[in-house]
Amino acid sequence: MRDGLPSDRTVTVVGGGFGGLSAACYLADAGADVQLLERYDRLGGHAGVLERDGFRFDTGPSWYLMPDVFERFFKHFDREPADYYELERLDPQYRVFWKDGDRVTMRPNRENAYEVFESYEDGAGDALVDYLDTAKQNYDLAMDRVVYEGRERLRDYVDPDLLPLAPRARLFGSMDDYVSRYIDHPKLRQLLEYTLVFLGGAPHNTPALYSIMSHVDLNMNVFYPEGGIAGVVDGLGSLARELGVDIQTGTEVQHIAGEAGAFELTTEDGVAASDVVVSNANPAYTEQHLLDPAARDHDPDHWDDQTYAPSAFMLYLGVEGDVDPLAHHSLVLPTDWDGHFEQIFDRPGWPDDPAYYLSVASKTDETVAPDGHHAVVVLVPIAPGLDDGPAIREEYRAFVLDDLAEQTGVDLRDRIVVEETACVSEFAERYGDPQGTALGLAHTLFQTGPLRPSHRAGLEGLYYTGAYTTPGIGMPMCLISGEHTARDIVEDSPFETKGDRSVSTAD
Repeated sequence: MRDGLPSDRTVTVVGGGFGGLSAACYLADAGADVQLLERYDRLGGHAGVLERDGFRFDTGPSWYLMPDVFERFFKHFDREPADYYELERLDPQYRVFWKDGDRVTMRPNRENAYEVFESYEDGAGDALVDYLDTAKQNYDLAMDRVVYEGRERLRDYVDPDLLPLAPRARLFGSMDDYVSRYIDHPKLRQLLEYTLVFLGGAPHNTPALYSIMSHVDLNMNVFYPEGGIAGVVDGLGSLARELGVDIQTGTEVQHIAGEAGAFELTTEDGVAASDVVVSNANPAYTEQHLLDPAARDHDPDHWDDQTYAPSAFMLYLGVEGDVDPLAHHSLVLPTDWDGHFEQIFDRPGWPDDPAYYLSVASKTDETVAPDGHHAVVVLVPIAPGLDDGPAIREEYRAFVLDDLAEQTGVDLRDRIVVEETACVSEFAERYGDPQGTALGLAHTLFQTGPLRPSHRAGLEGLYYTGAYTTPGIGMPMCLISGEHTARDIVEDSPFETKGDRSVSTAD
């Protein structure tokens, strides 16, 4: 992609999440004059950070998975992740607490996983080996021939390179059905399906293609980056600046007008001209809040009809004392989690018997909490669009902390010295996420691959990047999304240039 654009081609990236930072880096490397405008004072988008009284919390994603994607990204710029942050392989990777008192610890080796599976079901260890070997094959094929290629149009799938995927038609059935071909025990099936929460789906509505996530989890393992996810964001920002990207934080874009070669972006500081615009804000927000009605691709009802990934009830807790036996990553699961998924996707309501996740980064990184304390994040997936007023939030907070004490033996209730919360309202207000989803469009069959929003908007010269586009949700996917957006811009060039980077001061 290098030297793919003339140096006088101006591109403005709206939003500094993973997709926006990635697109900015690729475009600058391709020769464009790139500026990135971020409305908040810190980069990262959903990958934010909260600092208070000596505690530091990653407020968004907290699992560093798919290290190969990060390595590939930095390699494009003749760098490597270690130039910006170190990685620590987590051991244990995570601990699971079932609500019948059972628990299991997953370590970063196949032998441990084999023993765990065999201990629950005779023959399940060998079945896991087959499952993971198949998942690796599917991962390699999917990444090399679909994800990295960026096939975002249906016609892109009429390609002989995809013939090796043809015998894998069952991957377009549900995860539930696919996993049941290998494993019978319900707890083991949960261990192979819990990663679907990262994709905003449920076992009954997510295609089995995403069984590749078990390869990511159990073959490739889980890591912790120096400084947490915020450290990765800082690294991406540093790389972008090294490549010449002009990053302006605390600068909110209020309106986008014009067309390719003659865009005008209105901010509090005035009106800036740009040849091309890349929006890392989600397409629904971009259309409804930044574009004139005539420039929109969809009616507002279109966005109301999509299937959104869960929102989340979040607790950020600074806690005094020990929190054993919680691990860096822990999951608390009902033995039957169908009811929770039903209350997310089928009959929305606050979960009666929730499955939830806990992050205790201070188990690995002593800098995120004062001595003798831990930084604990609790995440309960909930349906988007729920009423999350103060009364229900307080009631549910008490319910979750009671449940945590009962299920894990870790009672935090009298030891909390710092507390913040986030829920549906914050995701809707801070990020403009439809219905307050925390992740974006769910990876249902009809919202996967070419059925997700395109990188190219209908308005010539306007592009999208990030989790709402292909290839989808997650930090690695957003890095790839930025690459695809930049590639599309290079392919669509040249535009007739009519503007420059000058800013006319608002009256």
